[in-house]
Amino acid sequence: MTTSRRFEDKVALVTGAASGMGRATAVRLANEGASVFGFDVEAQGLAETEVNVKEAGGEITVCVTDVTSREQCFDAVKAALETYGRLDVVANVAGIVRFAHSPEMPAEEWNRVLAVNLSGPFYICQAALPHLIETGGNIVNVASNAGLMGQAYTAAYCASKHGLIGMSKSLAMEFIKHDVRINVVAPAGTDTPMNVGISFPEGVNPKLIKPYMGMRGMGRAEDVASLIAYVASDEARIIHGAVLSVDNGVMAG
Repeated sequence: MTTSRRFEDKVALVTGAASGMGRATAVRLANEGASVFGFDVEAQGLAETEVNVKEAGGEITVCVTDVTSREQCFDAVKAALETYGRLDVVANVAGIVRFAHSPEMPAEEWNRVLAVNLSGPFYICQAALPHLIETGGNIVNVASNAGLMGQAYTAAYCASKHGLIGMSKSLAMEFIKHDVRINVVAPAGTDTPMNVGISFPEGVNPKLIKPYMGMRGMGRAEDVASLIAYVASDEARIIHGAVLSVDNGVMAG
């Protein structure tokens, strides 16, 4: 557990807080003094995250929310403000991945991946930006090395993560004259429930998937959370519009 208190008296909203990188981020920010408002579609996972944070002496409120709903995203931001009175950090961590032979991918799966990974973060940004400008706060959007390179069998995932990076850079330019920061963290394969539960369609070529994992293997959710915490902290006050890889060297090749 970290002993730093970089987020004392600050409020952080974390999406995807029920598991994986989202849970690790909620725990890390709370351990550093933030009051965390975490949400996800998974109620049981959220309850477990709440227990983890509170047992460690942190402050968290959880709310079951579907990021694919613009209305629910705006309601969640409103609830965070009503609960804690301000908003300083937004970490858009919620995400899903689907592997498929692209000619065979159902439209509903394509739409779902883009809705969770791209539309959801945009809705949260829309709702949160006016309040973050008031506090001089910031947004950290979690993309992927798949937003910086091609990856076989994941056309929707790659499209959503490339789009998330482009959206973040666009917002960074649009608000460059305002007191707010918008950045991206780009992990590679990470040991989280999302990746552990991946299923592959028949006939995939494993050699085309391996570059995503890299030569050093998968990372840990806590390592990604530590970078998110740094980027969201005042120590990173001149980092704006950046994409920071945390990928065990995947993008070095």
